[in-house]
Amino acid sequence: MTINKAWSKENAAVRLKETFARVAEGEKQLQSVFTQTFDSTAGQDVENLATVLDNELLGALISVKDLFDVKGFVTKAGSRILEGSAAATVDAEAIARLREAGAVLVGHTNMTELAYSGLGLNPHYGTPENVLYADCIPGGSSSGGAVSVARDLVDIAIGTDTGGSVRIPAAFNGIVGFKPSQYSVSRVGCKALSRSLDSVGPMAKTVAACRASYQLMSNSPAGLTNQHPREFVIPTNFGMDELAPAVASAFAVAVDKLSAAGCNIVERPLAVLDRYSELPVWHFSSVECCAEYLHYYQSVPEKFDPRVLKRLQRAQEVDAISYRQTLNLRQSLIEQYQVELGDNILLLPTVPVLPPKFSEFEQDSEYDRLNLLILRNPTLSNVMDGCSISLPFCSDTDHIGVMLSAVNGRDQALLNCAEYAEQVLSRELR
Repeated sequence: MTINKAWSKENAAVRLKETFARVAEGEKQLQSVFTQTFDSTAGQDVENLATVLDNELLGALISVKDLFDVKGFVTKAGSRILEGSAAATVDAEAIARLREAGAVLVGHTNMTELAYSGLGLNPHYGTPENVLYADCIPGGSSSGGAVSVARDLVDIAIGTDTGGSVRIPAAFNGIVGFKPSQYSVSRVGCKALSRSLDSVGPMAKTVAACRASYQLMSNSPAGLTNQHPREFVIPTNFGMDELAPAVASAFAVAVDKLSAAGCNIVERPLAVLDRYSELPVWHFSSVECCAEYLHYYQSVPEKFDPRVLKRLQRAQEVDAISYRQTLNLRQSLIEQYQVELGDNILLLPTVPVLPPKFSEFEQDSEYDRLNLLILRNPTLSNVMDGCSISLPFCSDTDHIGVMLSAVNGRDQALLNCAEYAEQVLSRELR
């Protein structure tokens, strides 16, 4: 793996100063990207670079979703309910690994409150502007992280992905977003939305940069092999309906490019995906998030985004037996998915639509409909306990995400495949 990187320990101080200056100037397109910047500590990170052994991330500027503890700062989870909390005394484990490797932490990035939506809207701290489409949502919940990379404020953003929260904003803003297998990156020091589904993952402009940060956070070897999947499977019974015409057209071009490059692409149903439709996926986030923030839910409900509060309230509809049945069905689906997909790659558009305009979310009913549609495809890998990556692709003027997904533990093989696909998708189709 080689990274064509802009960062080094020699230029870190200058680049950090430029980023802070751009944020301080308050230009409209950078408003609401960060909930707070780490001005008081980032300089020390730069000074410490002189003592850090050389590695792929030495001197990289990194933003951190406002779910991760960063020593000396309050973690607010994009919410007003946590503003009076004590500052963190240690870094979250995944963030500590990056800092120890010489990454320079720039700031906490904005997000949907408590990470509870795939849209990226936040009524408390504002919503970052989409980089590619004017007047459109950035996607979420890791909205600020994706925009911080796409706007060249940082090299890598660390986010969380519970149902696509890394991959959706990556797709909407033309960058790479990687959701690893859940177990592989520590979530200690990271506030939870759903302990069943949450994963920690990076966003960057290249697969190589995502791989480098993932390997440091997970302490995993490079795993560089020439292993390729037997098949790229486009499921005929999931994820390909309700596609916007622009998405369907761009995805077809991407598939043609991969096929022309020798990838064996097949369209066939997976029986597990018929059973998947029986699963009440909303149970996980509603019940588990309500449990995480029960004190605030009961004592200061007025401080929540009303649309987030409404989802928390749904937890009251789920009794213990029903939730246990949901967990049991999920485990059965995971086992079947691993057998049916095997060593192959699932290939889908990351999101069925282009980024909707802000004006489309004035009515709660449309907010709910679009949120579910946008989350639909990427959520599959969280429920199936797999790994997944969204690659940027542009056909004519339409930017989409092309999503490659694999079963649990196949992270390195998926990244190998994604690096190859990244090269193919960037070529001119002949």
